Amino acid sequence: MDRHCQACGRPVALDGPIGRRDSCDGCGAELHACVQCRFYDPSASNQCREPQADRVQDKERSNYCEFFQFAAGPGGHSAAPREDPRARLEALFKKR
Repeated sequence: MDRHCQACGRPVALDGPIGRRDSCDGCGAELHACVQCRFYDPSASNQCREPQADRVQDKERSNYCEFFQFAAGPGGHSAAPREDPRARLEALFKKR
């Protein structure tokens, strides 16, 4: 997996899951933080696309979120495709 720090863009050389105390070797940013997660989305409710996640006040600080998944690549939190709500509704009420 291609992992980069969302703060400075430097590649993250850690293998396996990101721990709560892990930080970027380049800038010191905490890696188990909302801004480093693939679910982080500033335009979403609570700035998170994971509906079951608890609210986190400081998105740049390390947290205990159990849904955390490190974002792949620089700017990786926007890499996950967004669902179109209208398309979901149309599919739901589609005549057979």
